[in-house]
Amino acid sequence: QVQLVESGGGLVQAGGSLRLSCSASRSIFSFSRMGWYRQPPGKQRDLVAAITSGGSTNYADSVKGRFTISRDSAKNTVYLQMNSLKPEDTAVYYCNAVSYSTSYWGQGTQVTVSS
Repeated sequence: QVQLVESGGGLVQAGGSLRLSCSASRSIFSFSRMGWYRQPPGKQRDLVAAITSGGSTNYADSVKGRFTISRDSAKNTVYLQMNSLKPEDTAVYYCNAVSYSTSYWGQGTQVTVSS
C-alpha cells in the first residue's frame, strides 16, 4: 500500500512563501508522475504542478513563475515551493502519485493566505 504524507502547510500573509513536502513510502521513480493538486472551499480539485519520472514539469497557468515543483529521490520526497502567495492560493493541497493505472492521494494539507 502506497502512502503519501504531506507537510508544510499553514497560514501565511500575501506575498509570503511556503514549501510543501510529500514523502512517499516507496521510490518516487516507481511512479510515472507525481504532482500537487489543490481544492479551494466549495470548488473542484485542480492540478497545480506535476513532474514526470523523466523530470518534465508542468504548471497551472495561475502559478507559473511563482511555484516550483522539485524532488529529492534520496528522500523519496517531492516538494512544492510556493512564492508570492496570493489569497486565491488558499486551498487544501493534495499530493498525487500515478503508477500505471492507479492514482494515489495524500491526506491533504491546508494552505491559507491572508490579505
